[in-house]
Amino acid sequence: MIQLLFTVIFSEIATIMVLLFKTPLRKLVIMALDRLKRGRGPIIAKTVGGTVLVLLSSGVYSMVKIKSRGIEEGAANPTDQVLMAGHLLEVTLMGAVLFLGLMIDRLHHYLREIRMRRKSMEAVKKQARGIEDSKIGNSEEIKALEEETSKLRAEVKRLESEFESKSKEVDNAEASIVALRKQSEGFLLEYDRLLEENQNLRNQLQTLDRKLSHSGSKKNM
Repeated sequence: MIQLLFTVIFSEIATIMVLLFKTPLRKLVIMALDRLKRGRGPIIAKTVGGTVLVLLSSGVYSMVKIKSRGIEEGAANPTDQVLMAGHLLEVTLMGAVLFLGLMIDRLHHYLREIRMRRKSMEAVKKQARGIEDSKIGNSEEIKALEEETSKLRAEVKRLESEFESKSKEVDNAEASIVALRKQSEGFLLEYDRLLEENQNLRNQLQTLDRKLSHSGSKKNM
């Protein structure tokens, strides 16, 4: 029994040492403990722990009984002293087994929480990096859109200035057309007047010719 307890204690101490230092063995031990805590592992661990606790209580009870018997007898005999030392050693070893087992459980729990927090922190960092990258991408897109918008505004201004200049040219052309139309109307009126005067002059010449021819014919007679 004592040899078994020493073996368990040394095994637990070795497990604790492996869990305390970051080595490749720690991952394997953590994986083994994860598997032990699944399925029937917790039930078996509780059963073993309960058995050890019962044996520890029995050893303590035996020690108290031996001590009370020695008090009643007035002096402890060598047999009781040997039994007392044996029970004390067993009780101490079983207490150490339970304590070290509790330490292994707590260390495994804390290491698992640390690992989960690291994973969550890495996920948060990745998410933050993704957000920063998206912000950078969005800022670049915004800059590109702003540049494109400024270019379009400049193009719109240029087109507006061209439209204004063209509209002024059209207005000037319309004004010149109106002036030319008025001038042509004046020319037409003047042409009609000249035609009428020319016709009047022709009529007058014809009348004069007739008169002259009539007077010449009278003289010949």
